[in-house]
Amino acid sequence: MENINMREWGTFKDCLKAPIYRWFTYPAGFSFKAAIYSFNQEKLVDGSTVYDPFMGSGTTNLAAKTMGINSYGVEAHPFVFPITKCKLNWEINAKDVVKELDSLKNRVLEANKISDNEKKEIVDKEFPELVLKCFLPNTLFELLVIRNSIKTIEAEDVKLFLNTGLICCLREVSIAATGWPYIAPNKIKITSLSKDGIGSYINFIKRMVDDIQSTKSLFNDVLSEHNIFLGDSRDTKDIISNEVADHIFTSPPYLNNFDYADRTRLEMYFMGDANCWADICNSVRTKLITSATTQINRSDEKWQFTEDFIKDNPEEYAFLKGAVDKLGELRLTKGGKKSYDYLVLGYFNDLYKILKDNYRILKPHTTAKYILGDSAPYGVHIPTDELIAKIGCNIGFDRYKIDVLRTRGDKWKKNPQRHNVKLRESIVTLYKKN
Repeated sequence: MENINMREWGTFKDCLKAPIYRWFTYPAGFSFKAAIYSFNQEKLVDGSTVYDPFMGSGTTNLAAKTMGINSYGVEAHPFVFPITKCKLNWEINAKDVVKELDSLKNRVLEANKISDNEKKEIVDKEFPELVLKCFLPNTLFELLVIRNSIKTIEAEDVKLFLNTGLICCLREVSIAATGWPYIAPNKIKITSLSKDGIGSYINFIKRMVDDIQSTKSLFNDVLSEHNIFLGDSRDTKDIISNEVADHIFTSPPYLNNFDYADRTRLEMYFMGDANCWADICNSVRTKLITSATTQINRSDEKWQFTEDFIKDNPEEYAFLKGAVDKLGELRLTKGGKKSYDYLVLGYFNDLYKILKDNYRILKPHTTAKYILGDSAPYGVHIPTDELIAKIGCNIGFDRYKIDVLRTRGDKWKKNPQRHNVKLRESIVTLYKKN
């Protein structure tokens, strides 16, 4: 693979300023330029089809749409899925959006006639403590009026568009230091102290409309179909047929204890989709593949390698079993006693199932590419890229190639609690022959 600015391909940086991609800042996202480069490298043309089993905020699918390439996508996170659905709808009527936006503005102006004390009482009753800490009361009140007003809109596509804009602008107006993925309510973001709710929201929606119109002006002559599903990519037989994809381009969750359910906690609390940790566990965390220790209940009997995994991957199983046993011993010596042992076990059980499903979906003589990072929980190195590559070949892929994008973990080298294992981020390419 050519070395064309590949270092940041595993990050969301390229998407932060790109129209439509930038709406929802997904910290675990990857570069749209990487997807487009891959499509060109694989010589995909109008009518070709790509698949992303970890669709997330839709980078692969959106890149495909701009090139007239069809796509499939599966995403398990129920809060993120509608955002991607909105991103792919370029047929939204701008006039209908502006009309409803004017109505929302008038409703906020009318609601603002009550006193500041009354506004504070209303938001205090409505929201969990985390949300209250992240916004000025008056701003939060305006956002609440917008949220409730959107619910009354009949046109589903306009409602989805306006809801997406509200979700995406929340951290922009928050006074808390809402970095990605963490929220620090005790750190004040000075730049947000002068922002109001309705003004910031209107500006964000207008930016979204401009993004759609400018993107359509560039790519409106390319037509493609996009079938996206809220579901489980470990088994998609009921929603995606055999051998329909010409290419897979995706980035699975890294084995780094990143909690995707926690990532949307502020947004879900504000929208009323969750009020506490238990709600997030039930509605999100139970649906995701194993990639964080917060998903693990050690009393659950499922924490063992499946018989199919052991049979198909004897060498990889032997290595991982040794790593899991070592992590099981190490955790007892650590203060947090994090369940990295079961995390590794569950992660590879799940990725094995997904690779088998991916193989089924791909046409013969095609490739699948995975942006992956390795990890070293408690200092035990897990070469994820190499393991995924070998597991892929064990289940049917003809061969693999690993291209290293960058090294990782250097910014923590002064932390005495961190390991000193050199980590990397790679693209694993699996080749399907027959």
